[in-house]
Amino acid sequence: MTIDERRATFTEMTAGTAEDWQAIGHHMIEHSVGVAERVLTHLRLLGGDHGGFAVDRLEHSLQTATRAERAGEDEEYVVCALLHDIGDTLGPYNHADVAATILQPFVSEANHWMVEHHGIFQGYYFFHYLGLDRDMRERFTGHEHYDRTVVFCEAYDQRAFDPAYESLPLEHFEPAVRAVLSSPRRTIYAAERSTN
Repeated sequence: MTIDERRATFTEMTAGTAEDWQAIGHHMIEHSVGVAERVLTHLRLLGGDHGGFAVDRLEHSLQTATRAERAGEDEEYVVCALLHDIGDTLGPYNHADVAATILQPFVSEANHWMVEHHGIFQGYYFFHYLGLDRDMRERFTGHEHYDRTVVFCEAYDQRAFDPAYESLPLEHFEPAVRAVLSSPRRTIYAAERSTN
């Protein structure tokens, strides 16, 4: 039996062997290769869902990324701009956390923090209409990535609801998504291993 055919034999993790985990690790690596394609497939699901906005969620994502690219932001930043709201359908109450979790292994700490906190920072533009504190972002004043996140929301995110704006198509961004999501820069498990 080849490693591709091998499966773990345990029914409880406490009974696992090194051979079991080698097989699982092999399959995990194979599965990880498809992350970018699965993310792109999920991003396409945002099309047609307007959520009450003037453009659908996919167009909002494309506009945000297009604006960032046209302003000269780097590839990783543009991918973050494209994926910042990918969590809207799966986690409407914590969409920024969903996007940040997907991106975390692949992007810098600065870009991860920006995506993770953009929901609160974006609230500056509308929270007061919902009876919330529009200045909620101020609790992060002084954080090293505060200004970066303010700029992301002001220059790109909050401006990306224009039905007349000529966004670049998703196909334009696909190579960048594949490049950024091709190899993890950091993982939670690696960080844990290095501290023990």
